[in-house]
Amino acid sequence: MLALQGLTIMVVEDEFLVASLIEHMLEDAGCLVSGPFPRLAAAVNGATHENCDAAVLDVNLAGEQIFPVAEILSRRNIPFLFVTGYNGGSMPREYADCPRLQKPFKYLELVHALSDLVRPTGAA
Repeated sequence: MLALQGLTIMVVEDEFLVASLIEHMLEDAGCLVSGPFPRLAAAVNGATHENCDAAVLDVNLAGEQIFPVAEILSRRNIPFLFVTGYNGGSMPREYADCPRLQKPFKYLELVHALSDLVRPTGAA
């Protein structure tokens, strides 16, 4: 997908197989992958210091919520989307309208969601 070609995407996912699958999907779309980060502390460090164009965030990392990472990325103006097995009603109000993919998701769903995130405002 040309929209994602060459972009660096931060991946935060605690399940090894899911993280590997997301990483392969992104590489197939022409992305560079930062991570995957499997734990909150590593993800906070990555969100603070990594240079990335967007991020894919698992909501629950081994029992810890991802929202501190989302807050850091928001402050840095780095767009992100959540991936979760939970329904939308379990999201905190401040993140209820953020882009979200329900697990399991397909390659094209991930690529389209990320393309929408990184597309310049006003682009068709």
